[in-house]
Amino acid sequence: MADKMEKIVSLAKRRGFVYPGSEIYGGLANTYDYGPLGSELKRNIEQLWWKFFVSSRENIYGLEASVLMNPKVWEASGHTASFTDALIDCKNCKIRTRADHLIEDSMDGEKVEGKSLAELDGVIKEHKIKCPACGKFNWTKPREFNLLFETNIGIIPGEKSLAYLRGETAQGMFVDFKHVLDSMSPKLPFGLAQSGLAFRNEITKGNFTFRTLEFHLAEFEYYIKEENWEEQFEYWKNEIERFANLIGLDKNKTKWRQHTEDELSFYSRRTEDLDFDFPFGSKEMFAIAYRTDYDLKNHMEKSGVDLRYTDPETGEKFIPHVIEPTFGITRAVLAALIGGYTEEEKRVYLKLDPKIAPYKAAVFPLLSNKPELVGKAREIFESLLKKHNVAWDARGNIGKRYFAQDEIGTPWCITVDFDTLEDDCVTIRDRDTAKQERVSIQKVDNWMSEKLGLDN
Repeated sequence: MADKMEKIVSLAKRRGFVYPGSEIYGGLANTYDYGPLGSELKRNIEQLWWKFFVSSRENIYGLEASVLMNPKVWEASGHTASFTDALIDCKNCKIRTRADHLIEDSMDGEKVEGKSLAELDGVIKEHKIKCPACGKFNWTKPREFNLLFETNIGIIPGEKSLAYLRGETAQGMFVDFKHVLDSMSPKLPFGLAQSGLAFRNEITKGNFTFRTLEFHLAEFEYYIKEENWEEQFEYWKNEIERFANLIGLDKNKTKWRQHTEDELSFYSRRTEDLDFDFPFGSKEMFAIAYRTDYDLKNHMEKSGVDLRYTDPETGEKFIPHVIEPTFGITRAVLAALIGGYTEEEKRVYLKLDPKIAPYKAAVFPLLSNKPELVGKAREIFESLLKKHNVAWDARGNIGKRYFAQDEIGTPWCITVDFDTLEDDCVTIRDRDTAKQERVSIQKVDNWMSEKLGLDN
């Protein structure tokens, strides 16, 4: 499995999906840049998420809250006090790691989430867990480290200028709750959705883009009456599964895992992760949490602003409870690359769902030195480009072009040959089966739209 991961990392860099961050200056650990194909893949997944959960639903409203917020937001939410990891240092080689990761890696994946610093220290000492880098048993005591990135607003650093980069996107949807009530007059149940970057200053295991300093989250807060939380929890679990299927993830590689009482976040009464079988283990990709009324209640108490909802029929005022589905967009990209990576005897291809593939098709002239073929192929390419993201490729022989497009996950290759000049048809080759069929040029657009499930 490690060998497969190395191949995927290599392909991702070589083909323009993911680059190491700041590489020409030696890089910056746990940062990555999305290249031309990676940014398309990521954007396709995000846009499908927005359409599936937001724009196609009457009672979900989109937001785009600021990355920077008043630091009192993070105090009220509990993040300045409770948003921490337990870090530990090797006194010999100075390596720093998370204490829970150290234990899990050395004890066959044993879960230790929710254990206190003293309990983690006790496990490490009891089993004499050695440093994975130098092999010595010479650790500091575990200590708490807050994951929020600190920054300063203004030109003079100081206590009054302290601010944080958001560690999650959720808080913007709580502090803007009253604005939405006043401006949109939504009726319960309803949701507020947001997609964007979040930042966590944490030590990672280096599993490529799985856990990074900045990452793309998409989530929504669904406001409900308390008595309906279990019904809504199950409904949104099912919708999360439908979305995973929509972007082409194999059902056999995903499974739900409920958090134990010890590992629940401070704001949650129930949380479940939809894990994906990554090469480095079954890990969280999407999640759902029942946050109760924790956030609105705390923001109401700390700010002094009334954040209660008024039932338009009964006049009753109350603080709604919240179901929160969360989606790691960057993790979904990684899952798509891993799940789609396929090796056959004579080729490697990415079996990406056509809806998320960076290019929907590639257009070729059979021979690049024949102007009549090139001209006709360019006409088709430019026509399709008005509606679909398609690639032009006239390099080398056609076999190499097929394999190059297979490797980046392009579902279909469209070839203009000498017969095209006679019958006005092109050859379309399927990525997964390598089967070919002849399609009239006039019908290619409709053919692709039908395959992609688009309205013409």
